[in-house]
Amino acid sequence: MTQLAPAWTPVCRVDDIPRLGARRVARAQGADVAVFRADDDRVFALLDRCPHRGGPLSQGIVFGHAVACPLHNWTIELASGEARAPDHGCTTRFAVHVDGGIVHLDAHELATKALDLATTA
Repeated sequence: MTQLAPAWTPVCRVDDIPRLGARRVARAQGADVAVFRADDDRVFALLDRCPHRGGPLSQGIVFGHAVACPLHNWTIELASGEARAPDHGCTTRFAVHVDGGIVHLDAHELATKALDLATTA
């Protein structure tokens, strides 16, 4: 089966995301996407919803390549969306492409992933 190349949608500049911080990207349907910038300038994107109780990950503390949920301090890996042990669960991850200092997300993923999950916190 042939997989189509992603259609990248520009969402912000890397410099618009604070180091060790996040920026929210609103979608027409479903919960927002949180775009994170690590201290090494790597950029990651996750559904802005902790797998535990739906806390807004974009408001959490970023350290290394992880974020601590602001509600109950669960640690979520930015690359995978997986909670660190002893917690378990996963939030939806979105593909990210950075080109010329512009952050892009996959348009198909934005339009189709986790649409049934609304922000609850």
